[in-house]
Amino acid sequence: MKPVKSITIIDDPQVHEDQHVHVVYDQIASHFSSTRYKPWPIIAKFLSDLPTGWIGLDSGTGNGKYLPLPADRPGSVLTIGLDRSRNLLQIAQHAGSEPGCLITREVVWGDILGSGWRLGAFDYTISIATIHHLASHDRRKLAVQVRVTFIYRQKVHHQHVLQCLLQAVSPIHGRVMIYVWAIEQDELSKRSIPTSDTDGSDHYPLTGEDVFVPWVMSQNQHTAKGKFKNDIPPSATSKEVVSAAPTLAAEIPVYNRYYHMFAKGELKHLTIQAVEGLGLMVGSRESANAKGCRGVEIIQEGWERSNYYVELRRWVS
Repeated sequence: MKPVKSITIIDDPQVHEDQHVHVVYDQIASHFSSTRYKPWPIIAKFLSDLPTGWIGLDSGTGNGKYLPLPADRPGSVLTIGLDRSRNLLQIAQHAGSEPGCLITREVVWGDILGSGWRLGAFDYTISIATIHHLASHDRRKLAVQVRVTFIYRQKVHHQHVLQCLLQAVSPIHGRVMIYVWAIEQDELSKRSIPTSDTDGSDHYPLTGEDVFVPWVMSQNQHTAKGKFKNDIPPSATSKEVVSAAPTLAAEIPVYNRYYHMFAKGELKHLTIQAVEGLGLMVGSRESANAKGCRGVEIIQEGWERSNYYVELRRWVS
């Protein structure tokens, strides 16, 4: 198993993300994409069940592997991909293309905490393996809120990413699917996650672990030393360039990516905080005691192959 190192974040969360997420993914984009090609079954079913004609957002699309879905009804919905990595977006722009048949997807360069959309602009949003890259609880909450309200919007921090997701979708019928990495890894995982002693029953909900997960470039993907400089985005600061440099002075570099590994119950608790922070009810439409109430229902939640997930639906009574 690859060793995973626990860390304590002392920098500004956004600076930490710039150094240990954004710059790194631009460096490893091609190699990373080659290892991410199979959709998760629950996400594929979520997209397959959407009504024809719906428009959605893949927030943190990476290489865009979900943009061509649903496979059983290609073209029945339109998913727009958003990511901070320009190099990954170049790959996502042509996701699902075959030799001799180039397909162009709708992709946008931007931040998952951005507010560039009209509130409630989308019918659905998905955020797959993205929120765990945000370096504070508040930023993760905001991300959920903006997805539920780009479904309505606020300040910035894990709660805040959820708020971003909620604000991005329709307040009447919007649907949201979120996946994050779990501390509880399965037997096929390549990662060994260290845990602190906060797993007693007197501490609930649990708080996950902030870690560095190493990415080892393959020999085929490793370019000559002199080419690394050209892979750094033009906007990168000197501090970012140093941070993105290989952590080992070996021929094959290793890059440390920041993750917040979620504990059991943490994603659901974060979701409830994000929903209530937007002044919305948590529960089904049937639970509303008056007309005109607005809320969010947790359709399903669970653990799948080293990930926690939650599916949400917005409603108005």
